Amino acid sequence: MSLDVARIRAAFPALDHGIAHFDGPGGSQAPQPVADAIARTLTAGISNRGTVTAAEQRADAVVRDARAAVADLLGADAGGVVFGRSMTQLTYDVARALAKGWGPGDEVVVTRLDHDANIRPWVQAAEAAGATVRWAGFDRTTGELDPVEVTGLLGGRTRLVAVTAASNLLGTRPDVAGIATAAHAVGALVYVDGVHLTPHAPVDVAALGADFFACSPYKFFGPHLGALVARPALLESVHGDKLLPQTDAVPERFELGTLPYELLAGVTATVDFIAGLLPGAGDRRTRVTASMAAVEEHEDRLFDRLLEGLRGLDRVTVHGSPGRHTPTTLFSVAGKAPQEVYEKLATLGVNAPAGSFYALEASRWIGLGDAGAVRAGLAPYTNQDDVDRLLAGVAEVCA
Repeated sequence: MSLDVARIRAAFPALDHGIAHFDGPGGSQAPQPVADAIARTLTAGISNRGTVTAAEQRADAVVRDARAAVADLLGADAGGVVFGRSMTQLTYDVARALAKGWGPGDEVVVTRLDHDANIRPWVQAAEAAGATVRWAGFDRTTGELDPVEVTGLLGGRTRLVAVTAASNLLGTRPDVAGIATAAHAVGALVYVDGVHLTPHAPVDVAALGADFFACSPYKFFGPHLGALVARPALLESVHGDKLLPQTDAVPERFELGTLPYELLAGVTATVDFIAGLLPGAGDRRTRVTASMAAVEEHEDRLFDRLLEGLRGLDRVTVHGSPGRHTPTTLFSVAGKAPQEVYEKLATLGVNAPAGSFYALEASRWIGLGDAGAVRAGLAPYTNQDDVDRLLAGVAEVCA
């Protein structure tokens, strides 16, 4: 079955403004059911988690429901779902905690393809511990990350490999499973940035071989916070800094302060919405997987049209051509600064921002410097008219 895009679009009030949104890689639009769930929770009577009052019980149920929802989305164990302010914050927390066991001679591998949130926390933690950082490059022309670039750096002192499941700049989807297999063979942990993959394809953290997998619900219709999943047994072995009265139970030991209950209710509503993108039967995990497979097919079809149109414009350069990718492209227009293209498209009701989007190492590696280029990313609510408007806008810029 294919997605009913018109039905999906009707759930997003923001789309009534008439804007063609290609800014989803930086944060998607949110459907009405997510906003409703947040509002209901804020007004329902809620307090800190507990078992005595109805307000306490309600808060506790919200947290448990959100953990179960994220577990269904990612194929994870609900007991290993950790929430935080952002993926960046969660990664810093894990990096600092793991680095307590590192020392001189230990090694950490990062890739130049990654968003800085899966580079800098590891670089800084390694430096503080006296460990060595090893850098994996990628093909500057295609945007592909050959697994050998990572596996060739592994050794007996490799403690962790940080790798993206999909580049937020070029859309590249590396062979994470292959990299993880090699990393595990030398006893290293694998930390996967799943922020850009999760909105576009079915995710199975076990199949990826991820020891830690981090994502951001606001990239897939949800509220602004971060989520991290890992095996509960692995989390039991990690000890970060926390307040003395705070429980040492997993996963709560990693959640500093009071959780944003209303946002967690929004996360549950988000996963339920995703599960309903494609009508069908079965448990939520089954429906999520089917829906995301349909999303992937829909986005791939439209993305082929977008790439063909961009490559047909004489002054446009599309950066990278990875074989396996998300529906995200980075492009430049000869003679035009990226910001100028971005601003012109905005006047035409097309949101396609410009920059390096915190993938600073990747942008510099392919010669675009800190300014980057223009990025266009598709979402499940993107339709053919949106794509045609973007192509017409870029053609106008070229003219």
